[in-house]
Amino acid sequence: MSRLMYISPVKVDDGVFERGIQDHVRPGNTLDAIGFSRGTRHLEYHYYEALATPDIVHTVLEAERQGFDAAVIGCFYDLGLHESREVAEQIVVTAPCESSLLLAASLGSTFSIIVGRRKWIPQMKASVHHYGFGDRLASFRALEFGVLDYHKDEQETARRFIDAGRKAIHEDGAEVIILGCTASAGFYRELQDDLGVPVIDSAIAAVKHAEQLIEIRDRFGWKTSKIGGYESPPADEIEAWDLRGEFGADAITDIWVADRSAVPSC
Repeated sequence: MSRLMYISPVKVDDGVFERGIQDHVRPGNTLDAIGFSRGTRHLEYHYYEALATPDIVHTVLEAERQGFDAAVIGCFYDLGLHESREVAEQIVVTAPCESSLLLAASLGSTFSIIVGRRKWIPQMKASVHHYGFGDRLASFRALEFGVLDYHKDEQETARRFIDAGRKAIHEDGAEVIILGCTASAGFYRELQDDLGVPVIDSAIAAVKHAEQLIEIRDRFGWKTSKIGGYESPPADEIEAWDLRGEFGADAITDIWVADRSAVPSC
């Protein structure tokens, strides 16, 4: 049995989106979904990202301390992914953008990413190129609304998704569609049936990627390399500067633990 933590790096109130992500983990595995009691309710601005990153990284470290096998960072910006892999030792860490791109590359030769707002595209496009998939990117298409609007009128959201997906396929040449926001959860199946191409739910992709990485870590010993880019900072510096005391999990007041049937979105 493997234990996964799904981290939604936003402030969580009572109104969480029903996601059903726990239904997609393998039999015997468990998924705990958490959000934060402080911070912003979405991450559409760089300032908001800067505020959330330390809490994400130290929550991953806390998950590792508690014995979780994987942490999934629930934001398509992959916020804190590389920082978390740098400081973690054993825990698997995944995030939606990287996971979705790796999956899309196995399902078609080109893909388009449907996002909420044009604002998001430059940063996400940079991530696509950073991960090495720039030549396979057919396009970005925007719904023209923000994260908090996805579930206000789900019929209208689905209509915009279908319109954007058809344009991506017929005008841009996409063979696979990626939903570029974890707030898109719940829409992929209807879109896939309508569009006739694989439509990747990025939150599910990140969870399934985590499960795969847990298996290959445990069976083959393949885990994050600590030579080069993910070399961990010196332990003596972290201790001498009391970084975990000043910025660690204990400094995140009242981390909110979600019911497993509901996962917050970002």
